[in-house]
Amino acid sequence: MSTVEAVEARSGARRGRRTRRLRATLAPYGLVLPGGLWLAIFFVAPMVAMLLLSLQTGNIISGFQQTLHVATYENVVRTYHTELVRSLVYGLIVSAVTIVLAYPMAYWIAFHGGSRKSTYLFLTLLPFFVSFLIRTLSWNFLLADNGLILGQLKSWGIVSQDFHVLATPFAVIAGLTYNFFPFMLLPLYVALERIDKSMVEAATDLYAGRTQRFLRIVLPLSIPGVFAGVLLVFVPASSDFINASILGGTNTTMIGNVIQTEYFTNNDYPSASALAFVLMAILLIGIFAYARALGTKDVLEASAG
Repeated sequence: MSTVEAVEARSGARRGRRTRRLRATLAPYGLVLPGGLWLAIFFVAPMVAMLLLSLQTGNIISGFQQTLHVATYENVVRTYHTELVRSLVYGLIVSAVTIVLAYPMAYWIAFHGGSRKSTYLFLTLLPFFVSFLIRTLSWNFLLADNGLILGQLKSWGIVSQDFHVLATPFAVIAGLTYNFFPFMLLPLYVALERIDKSMVEAATDLYAGRTQRFLRIVLPLSIPGVFAGVLLVFVPASSDFINASILGGTNTTMIGNVIQTEYFTNNDYPSASALAFVLMAILLIGIFAYARALGTKDVLEASAG
């Protein structure tokens, strides 16, 4: 081989190595690109558009102009602070109630379900194959003053004729709890299912009682499920508007109902956009505070373990 050919061969080899290194460097970004584009188009772009809209002034007749009117945020918070607080309180209550209801069920399925765990989960989640709206309407039918439950109780004289459940906080919270129950059940079940049963057996051999086994082994190891479940329940429950519309009344209006009204009835797009951003900011602050209080690092380590 001549000197020229040797130089060209070495040059080609170097180019090949550089090409392979470049491909290896760009490969992860290529894998992330489709999802990144999806988020950019359907999340980032609408959020930027809504942010710009929240800073506009005007009306639906004469149009809206970009004036960077930041005072809209102060106005909506001052006007609708009651609905904001109510929504957050409902979200916290629903999160707590779903934990109380879902944890025992997830625990029993994970530890005592045996070979029928999948069947039990399927039966538990079967009602949720029905539309969210239809499930909420069914609660309206069941809780109506002369509905299947209250109508019968009134005919038996167990409750008074003027007793009602609809248009009360109880009805809204009950509907939210029912609709978001699987969002708590599934993360709890996954966390409990991953617990090494030999650890519980070892604690039994060391004469630990049921309460000690639960508090020292099961509960700490299931914290990742609790963490995920609360996030999956609290955020959508606080921003929901369907349950309050169907099961609630004027005294149970949530911030989601206000945003819907501002958008589609009042056509006050800046106020609605500002309210949406205020709600998102409050939820994000709450999530970060919750993660910090619970210990995100510990949760992630427990989940990875």
